[in-house]
Amino acid sequence: MNILIVGCSREGASLASVMCERGNDVSVMDDRKDSFELLEEGFTGLTFKGVPIDNDDLQSAGIESCDVVCAVTDDDNVNIMVAQIAKEVYKVPKVLTKIMDPEKEEAYEVTGLNSVCPTNLTLDAFISALDGYQEEQQLGFVGHTVKFYPMPIPKEFVGMKAMDIQFEKDEVLYAIVSEGGEFDLINNYNITLEEGDTLIFSRLVD
Repeated sequence: MNILIVGCSREGASLASVMCERGNDVSVMDDRKDSFELLEEGFTGLTFKGVPIDNDDLQSAGIESCDVVCAVTDDDNVNIMVAQIAKEVYKVPKVLTKIMDPEKEEAYEVTGLNSVCPTNLTLDAFISALDGYQEEQQLGFVGHTVKFYPMPIPKEFVGMKAMDIQFEKDEVLYAIVSEGGEFDLINNYNITLEEGDTLIFSRLVD
């Protein structure tokens, strides 16, 4: 397959490397040249510096002959625009789009285009893995492994802000499960920790 990946963040770079290893013809486009440094050393595809929503730049990157376009920049709005251009203007047979905001994904699905929401995927997998509060769980994401593990809130953390916790290296507070079982993803480190909370930490393994 001829695949164009728009967006060379670590996620896009990993996807490009995997697809290239599987024998596909892969091109990667990004508006920052230094982003291509994230590609693995053995990557044999092509790279193009350009504006993701610019028709001339997309044509230079080969969108007119693509079988698949993956829009995986860090901007949901850019991804949506790239997907619409690929599908409606260039009639690309298969278009996949990363949408980080679950609400945007719901609205986007109405258009009939394909989207992937890492936030929802992670949440669904993690809630399933936490049934019974297992000691820890490892999940794979595009060539990388992330470990999740729960910890009952220590007494000294009660009443603290999440931002005041001293984390270990490469560790982040991913979610909080309240005493009543409510699962909240952490998107505001100003949140106050309460007695009975279970803290869910995540750490990049590789």
